[in-house]
Amino acid sequence: MSAVIEITGLRKTFRTLRRGSRVAVDGFDMVVEAGQVHGFLGPNGSGKTTTLRALLGLVNADAGELRVLGASAPEQLGRVAGRVGAIVESPQFFGNFTGHRTLRLLAVAGGVPTSRVDEVLDQVGLRDRSEDRVKGYSLGMKQRLAVASALLKNPELLILDEPANGLDPAGIREMRDLMRTLAESGVTVLVSSHLLAEIQLICDHVTIIARGRRVAAGRVDDVLAGHDPHEWRVRVAEPERGAELLRAAGLTVTGHLDDVLMVGGVPESELISSTLGGQGLWVRELTPIRPDLESVFLELTAGAAPPRQPDGTTPDDAISDETGSAAEPLIELDRTDGRRVDA
Repeated sequence: MSAVIEITGLRKTFRTLRRGSRVAVDGFDMVVEAGQVHGFLGPNGSGKTTTLRALLGLVNADAGELRVLGASAPEQLGRVAGRVGAIVESPQFFGNFTGHRTLRLLAVAGGVPTSRVDEVLDQVGLRDRSEDRVKGYSLGMKQRLAVASALLKNPELLILDEPANGLDPAGIREMRDLMRTLAESGVTVLVSSHLLAEIQLICDHVTIIARGRRVAAGRVDDVLAGHDPHEWRVRVAEPERGAELLRAAGLTVTGHLDDVLMVGGVPESELISSTLGGQGLWVRELTPIRPDLESVFLELTAGAAPPRQPDGTTPDDAISDETGSAAEPLIELDRTDGRRVDA
């Protein structure tokens, strides 16, 4: 497979009028291979949206190299823009336009055949509401319309920032199915989301960012396996005796509730069953306790060190929403000519 997205050493600093400089992304690396559904995870203020905005040329990076479909970003993004669909943050639409008219105007502006409008409306499940005004749409419907707009170009790469925002459980399942269908058709999907259970179901690879730095990356199964405590739920008729036998064999019993023992640090189940069965105490239940993406995510992001500021200190808190709070305007530090641009 070839890399569709390559980020090396990305660094981005913003300046607030009240607090001065704040590092949003600090030496971040990420690779997304062709054909992947790749989850991009991080807590609020971790640098996810800043990274996506830099990747799409919406902010200038202070340092680092970024490539999209082989093109250097932002310098060469123009030659691959027609092959990329993206939603970053909450898109805005004209409330008095219908969903169909909104997409038709976007198609005409982007040089896309208008026949694509009905196709993408079908894909996101909005065909029956396409003639309703957007101001009457729910938050979830507006999110579907945003995804439809990103699909108009029939992109090779789809970048989605919180695509399930506002969706009900049925809508979340439909979005999951849509991403799987797109991946099966050859589209590479980079999705950022706080719905960790959904990411675990949808994505085959994941990158986790915390405080502007990458803290984990790889296949979802491999990331989870790296944090597997090898714990087992063991049910026996005589739990007290079972605990004694397991401890005598050098195993660790981490918990005991009624007839259930929690045994840790055992890679293979055979050691538990043979230890107990060899003494005539038969196992009624032997279930592995596997980590999920949520528990691993919380473990990794809770222990991540914050990025250092230009003065060598570390902030007591990250920027509230990756681009600053609404009450405190940000200034983007332009590294080329020293000018400042309100972000």
